[in-house]
Amino acid sequence: MQTTSGMADQVAALATLLQARRATLATAESCTGGWVAKALTDRAGSSAWFMGGIVCYSNQAKQDVLGVPEAMLAEHGAVSEPVVRVLAAEARRRLGASLAVSISGIAGPGGGSPDKPVGLVWFAWDDMSGSRAESRVFEGGREAVREQSVRHALAGCIARAESMAQCADY
Repeated sequence: MQTTSGMADQVAALATLLQARRATLATAESCTGGWVAKALTDRAGSSAWFMGGIVCYSNQAKQDVLGVPEAMLAEHGAVSEPVVRVLAAEARRRLGASLAVSISGIAGPGGGSPDKPVGLVWFAWDDMSGSRAESRVFEGGREAVREQSVRHALAGCIARAESMAQCADY
């Protein structure tokens, strides 16, 4: 696994891309507990492109803060594609960002099931061109799953930012 300086390199690359496109970023995090936002704000000057982050760990917070429908949580669970798509879209809308990333997963050591094992993490990225969601199953203990999730979320933000056009309205 890379060191934290590798994560700082990801943030530096993302910052460069966002600033070149006059774009901004927001986060909605569950299992990572704000780690993505922390990594972003570790970079001096991040307030120029980072709008803010929302940690919505409980299902109630997902409903109350970011408007995830209770029926959606009941049907799909918090660790699911529909939920992360709502989280990303609402974080982007509510924080006024060009791009948002959301993360919801099962970091362990407990909480897994045959359908949703420990290490399963769902991600969504949302911008004006639409949203993209995907899941990964990471190996290792709780800290390893969370760190890999942060790195994957940042990599996805870089990929989305690379495809964004420069737009003053973003």
